[in-house]
Amino acid sequence: MLRVTRGLLLTIVGIGTVSPILSAAQRAGQPGAVFVQTNAVDHNQIVAFERAGDGTLTNIGEFNTGGRGSGGVNDPLESQGSLTLSQDRSLLFAVNAGSGTISTFSVQHANLILLGRVPSGGSQPVAVAEHNNLVFVLNSGGAGSVVGFSVGLGGQLTKIENSTQFLSANATGGASIAISPDGQFLAVTERLANNIDIFHIHSNGTLSPIAINPSPGAGAFSVTFAPDGKAIVSETGLATATNGSAVSSYSILPNGTLSAISQSIATLGDANCWNVVTPDGTKVYVSNAGSGTISGFAIASNGALTPLPGTVVGTNPTGATNLDIAISADGKFLYSLNSGTGTVGSFAIHQNGTLTKIGEAGDLSIFAGFNGIAAY
Repeated sequence: MLRVTRGLLLTIVGIGTVSPILSAAQRAGQPGAVFVQTNAVDHNQIVAFERAGDGTLTNIGEFNTGGRGSGGVNDPLESQGSLTLSQDRSLLFAVNAGSGTISTFSVQHANLILLGRVPSGGSQPVAVAEHNNLVFVLNSGGAGSVVGFSVGLGGQLTKIENSTQFLSANATGGASIAISPDGQFLAVTERLANNIDIFHIHSNGTLSPIAINPSPGAGAFSVTFAPDGKAIVSETGLATATNGSAVSSYSILPNGTLSAISQSIATLGDANCWNVVTPDGTKVYVSNAGSGTISGFAIASNGALTPLPGTVVGTNPTGATNLDIAISADGKFLYSLNSGTGTVGSFAIHQNGTLTKIGEAGDLSIFAGFNGIAAY
């Protein structure tokens, strides 16, 4: 049985020993943490920050993944989801693009314990998605593929037999992966081919054949799901356009076809490659890396997107080149990985969707190839 309850497993493991996994219930009332991945080519690491009640961050140290990153300068993975927390936030999954492996950590507040490392089942893993103890990895190298894993006792990953499915063609630039809230669909973006791929997830963790949806908007990069199952896609826009980025929302039909709800709503920024939905599903924020800004949109009950007043609701320092973004589990704070300034930008989220800059944390290497951010 793939989809077991981790709380039951912890009870079993806890007899006569101490589980390395701290449940969400055990962490209730604790402020939280933010994690960033170095993607270093010699030895990949996770930089951990403790989050205080006011949203400010304190760097508490680095944790080795046991694998190698891809190295590079700025956004070398060109993906969203290279660092992913499990739904209950007890596990953290990290890609090791240089060594073709996935590392799993137990999350102990802001500290991490490495539980294991497994081959990704393909070349250059760039993103991970998890749902109900089922994990899918996106490999962007070679033919490009998605591979399924089950999460076992103690957080170990086991590859699911016959779970590999390939993308639409070779070298299509797989960039993000997400599982629908009901666990029925897996969505993948191909940034070079400008496709949004949908797979139906079978009960045994295998996938249906690919359903390829050409993106109506230019530069489809990342896909996430709102709690009601609407898919939200960030679009970089045409390379020749100024402030040409956009965001779209879709419903997924039973056959894997996408039905557009809101199409290419302007973000008023450049290089929108990442997005994150608030826990209550009422808002989505996007990261305009080329402009150093964050734009916000309200999500209606039918999935329609409406720009928040002013659209651009947060501004990072000049040259921040803010990449991936994350929101705390309580929905109060937004964090951006600022590659160009070597910091994590912190914002408070207000009820009306506006953001207030809290500050910046960290002393990361500027343009050192950092990729991936996760928060709870």
